[in-house]
Amino acid sequence: MFDKLGEVEKRFDELNRLMSDPEVIARQTDYQKYAREQSELSPIIAEFKLLRSAQEQLADNEVLLETEKDPEMLALVEEETKSLKEDKAKAEENLKLLLLPKDPRDEKGVILEIRAGTGGEEASLFAADLFRMYTRYAELQKWKVELLSESVTGKGGLKEVIANIQGRNVFSKLKYESGTHRVQRVPETETQGRIHTSAVTVAILPEVEAVELDIHPNDLKFDVFRSSGPGGQSVNTTDSAVRITHIPSGLVVSCQDEKSQHKNKEKGLRVLRARVYDEMQRKQHDELAKERKEQVGSGDRSGRIRTYNFPQERITDHRIGLTLHKLSQVLEGDMAEFIEKLSVHFQTEDLKKAAS
Repeated sequence: MFDKLGEVEKRFDELNRLMSDPEVIARQTDYQKYAREQSELSPIIAEFKLLRSAQEQLADNEVLLETEKDPEMLALVEEETKSLKEDKAKAEENLKLLLLPKDPRDEKGVILEIRAGTGGEEASLFAADLFRMYTRYAELQKWKVELLSESVTGKGGLKEVIANIQGRNVFSKLKYESGTHRVQRVPETETQGRIHTSAVTVAILPEVEAVELDIHPNDLKFDVFRSSGPGGQSVNTTDSAVRITHIPSGLVVSCQDEKSQHKNKEKGLRVLRARVYDEMQRKQHDELAKERKEQVGSGDRSGRIRTYNFPQERITDHRIGLTLHKLSQVLEGDMAEFIEKLSVHFQTEDLKKAAS
């Protein structure tokens, strides 16, 4: 680990030198590239400095423990040594996590898909709540959200919504949101005050560029049809809606939100690429799990990952056993605590697997 840290430190110093070079500053593309890399290495360097400082102080304390005669001073040194050992262990653990190989998809934008499950209209209303939650969180992160497709119910719920989210490290922060989200609350139509349980599924797919995934034109089947449901004046008057079928996998995507057939086709292909890529990734995970004889946790979308209990203002993530009593704030986009703790949990699991 220390050899690798030495290399990281050398690279960090080199980046600082490059970013102070007037010629590099004049080349904005290069400067921004170096700035991004420096930003990624900064947490590692900061933790490395903490580790080195703790090691140096521990070495000094070991000398004092052997030479100090004053009982009070000796007690203080022993107490400080204990604290320094804890700091050293924590820094080492943090560095192990920071030095884990990065998921190459982490910096990608995502295709967010939310679908109402069991629970009828109540599930659709909760799907709308979740979409608003992710949209609010995206706004706080200064990400861009583009609606690709939606199916709205009569009461303002969403049977299905698909959106593209673009920004920095979108996939790295949202990738653990895939799964079944369960809601417990009293519906507005419930006259006896009974709590109903409904479910909504969320899928987070890393966006895939055409150059990253080569789909042969002969593997695609395009169908056009007239749009249906709420829309502009041209709805139901032109064949602008597009249905795309990926023949090898059987995956189907429909897009009818735009008046232009070309735009619907473009949006549909973006969603289809993400789904085909996700299917390929899941198959690889399944094969790996079979070889290791263990369950693939994060790839199983059927598993209940979180419960939102409205009467108790409680939200629980079942994978990490975290319960917070601030449901309203989370639904307004205050998701940072869940996202950070989930990231640490799964990185720690990766670390255990790497060590085994």
